[in-house]
Amino acid sequence: MRLSISPRLIGAILVPIVRLWCMTLRLERRNLPVFKDPELRARRPVIILWHDEIFPLIPSHSDEHMACVVSQSKDGELLATVLEGFGFRTVRGSSSRGGMRALVAAKRFMEEHNLGVIFTVDGPRGPRHKVKPGAVFLANMAGSPVVPVRVVMERAKVFHKAWDKFQLPWPFSRCVITYGDPIDLPDCTKDPEEMQRQCERIEEIMNSLGSNL
Repeated sequence: MRLSISPRLIGAILVPIVRLWCMTLRLERRNLPVFKDPELRARRPVIILWHDEIFPLIPSHSDEHMACVVSQSKDGELLATVLEGFGFRTVRGSSSRGGMRALVAAKRFMEEHNLGVIFTVDGPRGPRHKVKPGAVFLANMAGSPVVPVRVVMERAKVFHKAWDKFQLPWPFSRCVITYGDPIDLPDCTKDPEEMQRQCERIEEIMNSLGSNL
């Protein structure tokens, strides 16, 4: 008889382990005043990052009343449990499962709770480090700016077989988190060519933020 372990249970077990692991990291946050600006927070920004760089951001924004858009998959269920254990709120849905309904739900959540959301722009299945339209659509619908964030880890275990080459920083390693300036996007929900141009523009900005330690 094959036993199936709930992703929620696994996530609950992982929360204290992740918390202990994160306590060892040396976090350095650059351009943080821009990110903390009350005027920016009032505009409910869409905070964008690469899927493989999410780990150091969990402790750096713990209990700051932030929300994350998380996939409806089993892996997403596990991640949602971990994030909620660190005080994040979660909005379930992704560009590959739930599609536009997930983006509408995220917009509604932002309005009801007066919060911005965190969005992995190349998730949940890739291609790796390629900006997909979901975050741009959401920012357009919500009238929000996007804020790019990059993380560079001094030493990390890279899971090469994973689609995103997920990075797990080694204990006691230095992690540099760089917050980009807010980007106001033109409305391109009805213009696929302009949507693609904005995705490419954001991708260039994301790449430029990923400087060396």
